[in-house]
Amino acid sequence: MYKRVLLKLSGESLGGPQGKGLDPDSLRAYAREIAAAAKAGLQVAIVNGGGNIFRGLQGAGKGFDRVDGDKMGMLATVINSLALATFIKEEGVDAQVFTALPMEPIATYYMRDKAVAFLEKGGVALISGGTGNPFFTTDSGAALRALELKADALLKGTRVDGVYTADPEKDPTAVRYEELTFDEALSKHLKVMDQTAFALCSEGNMPIIVFDMNATGNLTRLLHGEKVGTLVHV
Repeated sequence: MYKRVLLKLSGESLGGPQGKGLDPDSLRAYAREIAAAAKAGLQVAIVNGGGNIFRGLQGAGKGFDRVDGDKMGMLATVINSLALATFIKEEGVDAQVFTALPMEPIATYYMRDKAVAFLEKGGVALISGGTGNPFFTTDSGAALRALELKADALLKGTRVDGVYTADPEKDPTAVRYEELTFDEALSKHLKVMDQTAFALCSEGNMPIIVFDMNATGNLTRLLHGEKVGTLVHV
């Protein structure tokens, strides 16, 4: 169904049940599914959040300067990408970490053509550091990279199985959408991604699929064309 996708993972998802630090079991489980997709011929790029280590916006509320806090958050995404890359390699698939800011020899400075060439060789490209600028979330970074790489879809892996009428963890009557247009999601004030990321995807005609990454096999099923999660499109 897809040739190339951009997978967005939250930092908290890499932190396991507690959502903090790095959880080897979660990293291994994600790496196994990502590697299986790559071995099947799919080109996978990944953007990780950094909230399991440090989130710039929350830091600003605790006395950190917002710009410096966002820089710390960018570094957190690099740590997460290095960790996930290690586990992907253990599954027999090459993985390379790219950064939005020069950071050699820790990782490779991101250039679109380099990342595309690596994807076309069958490797998994982990693109870290957000956009390289403060005041932009990793959701925005994911949307930007998906458009740059000409991905077929942006897959947002979360801990819920799609977009709901309300927060399903708080409202048991919440109903899941199978499909939504960008206009519908906007008019219903549904939190698919932050507004900047959402606008980028809408204007760039980049479909978003929100799905539960923690359900074993979900990524594989989605990539084989099964209806998993919620599709948001033009």
